[in-house]
Amino acid sequence: MALDPDDVEALDTQIEALESTLNGAGSLVAVFGGELQKMQLNMANTSASVGTLSSSIGGGLRRAFDGLVFDGLKASDALQLVAQSIVNATYSAAIKPVTGQVSDMIASGIAGVGAAAFANGASFSQGRVMPFAKGGVVTSPTTFPMRGGTGLMGEAGPEAIMPLTRGADGKLGVKADGSSSRSVQVVMNISTPDAEGFRKSQTQIAAQVGRMLGRGQRNR
Repeated sequence: MALDPDDVEALDTQIEALESTLNGAGSLVAVFGGELQKMQLNMANTSASVGTLSSSIGGGLRRAFDGLVFDGLKASDALQLVAQSIVNATYSAAIKPVTGQVSDMIASGIAGVGAAAFANGASFSQGRVMPFAKGGVVTSPTTFPMRGGTGLMGEAGPEAIMPLTRGADGKLGVKADGSSSRSVQVVMNISTPDAEGFRKSQTQIAAQVGRMLGRGQRNR
């Protein structure tokens, strides 16, 4: 069966067009491989990000191939589509850590502002940090930051904040006013005509000394 010269020429034209299309696809794959290799080198320590990035770029590459083979898209347009997909995916991967950090900072700031102020020597008073070295009083339910969570004080009524002091025995506790031991000296001048008179007055003297010691203890 002889082929018509026109058919042969048309077939040659189709073959050339197919070769051109395949060459364009080969160039597209080469460009994609080079870009992917660069990204893998630059993101060796972020495998999760690389996986997301590769998936995004793979979707762009698939759309470029579909347009090139089925929709008659030009090779230059397909390459442009792949490049745009790479740019978008790279930008998303790069901006994600930044947006996450900013979100954490904003959340921390809101949590700090939301802490209620203490009463009468609270940790915050009109934006100022107040010391508690000498203690203070909380008169309403108040939250405060602590290791491992958030504490709550004053929920059942007024609560006192008291400083701790280490005593002579090394123990840490609350020091009460007047708890230190002080010696009490009592001076009595007794005049008797003789020793027999002094012996008769012993009971009265002992009672008077007891009363004086009691007053001294109450006035400490």
